[in-house]
Amino acid sequence: MNKHLFTRFYFALLIMAVSCQSSSKENSNDSASSNDSTNGQSIKPIESSYADVNGLKMYYEVYGKGKPIVLLHGSFMTIPLNWSHIIPLFAKHRKVIVAEMQGHGRTREIDRPYSYEGMADDVSGLLKHLKIDSADILGYSMGGGIAFQMAVRHPEQVRRLVVLSGSYKHDGWWPDVEASFATINADMFKGSPIEKQYDSLGNDPNHFQEFVKKVMSIDLKPYDWSKEVINIKAPMFIAIGDADGIKYEHALELFRAKGGGKMGDIHGMPKSRLAIIPGTTHIGMMYRTDWLIPMITDFLDSDLNTTPPTF
Repeated sequence: MNKHLFTRFYFALLIMAVSCQSSSKENSNDSASSNDSTNGQSIKPIESSYADVNGLKMYYEVYGKGKPIVLLHGSFMTIPLNWSHIIPLFAKHRKVIVAEMQGHGRTREIDRPYSYEGMADDVSGLLKHLKIDSADILGYSMGGGIAFQMAVRHPEQVRRLVVLSGSYKHDGWWPDVEASFATINADMFKGSPIEKQYDSLGNDPNHFQEFVKKVMSIDLKPYDWSKEVINIKAPMFIAIGDADGIKYEHALELFRAKGGGKMGDIHGMPKSRLAIIPGTTHIGMMYRTDWLIPMITDFLDSDLNTTPPTF
């Protein structure tokens, strides 16, 4: 990836962080740090605490009432950075569970390598802690990989799966994007909201470089979960941007394996769904709420009748 291209990618991360930060409270030590407003009404978590799972004290928040949905954030993100503008949209009709993964935000680092599998086990442990038998799982970017592994490793806990801009094998990214992962380091986040929130949430600033290195480690080694992901029983909604870092073919390959690629008027509709969002980048995916929330809600609420219509 050339220097100018990476610079654009890096500043896109910062723009995302700044935008999310501006819609969340500046006091990051407040347990209601994901406060936002919708229709002039403030929204606060009905529960915020720590769950003891797999050696972690995992920070989580719960909002709203109804069928549970778990939101899994992207790399370097926290609850307020990734979800402050999205929580109120789901919390109108659902119980929304948000957590911070290993080393992120208020979930402190432990002596354990980062892995999608390990973080999926942590999410499973959180659901058990909350006494929730199964939930809809929504993951973005890194969270999408965690969501895939959650459905592979803990299928009984996953009702439906939503993956936004996520991959299930390392070469699901465009080649220049995959090549860029090895160049990302802590110096590139100097003075950014990502670094500032890392510090303000009580983490040791001297460990920020180690944190960035550990987060990137999960994408620096080859992985391919194709066989396992194809066998996931839970219906899935896959969404990528038309200018995403994820290859079209990557999403299409999975969608075809899940019954897509056929005329629904003849063969019936597949239980899984695919969306390629126009005019949308990897970072920009999180700002297409006007399009994504209705599509995701329709998917989660649908009875997924696969029978072709009769005339």
